[in-house]
Amino acid sequence: MSPLSVVIVGGLHAEARRAAVARLLADVPGSVVLHHDLATAAAGTVVRTVRDAGGILSAGEAPLVSDCACCALREDLVPELERLDEAGRTRLAIVELWDSVEPKAMAEVVTAGGLTVTGVITAVDPALLLPYLGNGDDLAERGLAAAATDQRTVADTFARQLEYASTLAVTDSEEADAEDHELLTQLHPTARQVPIGDGSRAGASAPGALSPLARAAFAGFDVDAAAAAQHPACALLPAEADAHGVSTFVWHQCRPFHPERLYAALEDLTCAAARSRGRFWLAERPDTLLHWDAAGGALCVESAGPWLASLPDAAWDMVPPVRRAAAALDWHPEHGDRCQHLVFTSPGLDREGLARLLDSCLLTDAEYAAGRAAWKQLPPAFDALLEV
Repeated sequence: MSPLSVVIVGGLHAEARRAAVARLLADVPGSVVLHHDLATAAAGTVVRTVRDAGGILSAGEAPLVSDCACCALREDLVPELERLDEAGRTRLAIVELWDSVEPKAMAEVVTAGGLTVTGVITAVDPALLLPYLGNGDDLAERGLAAAATDQRTVADTFARQLEYASTLAVTDSEEADAEDHELLTQLHPTARQVPIGDGSRAGASAPGALSPLARAAFAGFDVDAAAAAQHPACALLPAEADAHGVSTFVWHQCRPFHPERLYAALEDLTCAAARSRGRFWLAERPDTLLHWDAAGGALCVESAGPWLASLPDAAWDMVPPVRRAAAALDWHPEHGDRCQHLVFTSPGLDREGLARLLDSCLLTDAEYAAGRAAWKQLPPAFDALLEV
């Protein structure tokens, strides 16, 4: 048998996730599912089960590591996969993530362990898309925290699960309309969308052929490219779009923000769209690339390191090619790669109003003409958000 293939299936839409896993089990002979249930973490353990289409093959417990259920999962997952690989009887290992576990960390753990991730799938019910993106509750409030220190929200966790995957397994939901499906497409336009179906082999075109979902599980997955596509400095952000009442607005400028005016507008900007993300530039921090990440009415702003234009020439050789390519696309003769590149996606988006508000937060002509020495004297309104 060829080396073990590993597909990671995740998502907060638990019913959709379980349906996708059941479909893969039914469609791929010789497949097994590994699942770590983090709901038992409060009792000090994580419960692991391994099952095939016939039922449970084994079950066990992994102790918590540093009071972190996700850490226990990472410690236990690779050895289990190695045992399956060495036994040589498993064609596909389906790693079904617990609700709030994000696929990026698990894909990187599996790859670092010397195993091959051939697919990352997030299961989605389109009818639940907007409710989850609008849910600013802490995971802890919903019983979904993966550690005592877990401060993530439902919205930002779901957004990352959705945007990392190369394939979206989509349920056929009667409650979903054209707007829901369009929102899904605009949030992750490069993902392959595959219907989950009913768990039968109806998607297979010939005896022995794989269904579309099973083909996606074996399609291949580049962990490094996926990480680069999520990195604020070179993120693969959606393009302009407008269909079925859903819009994606891309705002790109080569002038810095006035820190106080932007800070005053944060609430309106954060609530203007179901999802917004990108990178931005504050006048008093000319060398710092800042990351914008908003969902569920909450905004996360953090430093993502230096702009490339602020680095000495000798340091460029240590910068990954994908980062240099992203900087080249935004390059300005005076400012280099420093820019504003923010993307807002939502039903009912007020593009014109959003553009006016964003433009009003930039330096005025007079402020811009004063130069960088003057910009650095502007009030550091973002110190609290950036924990400086």
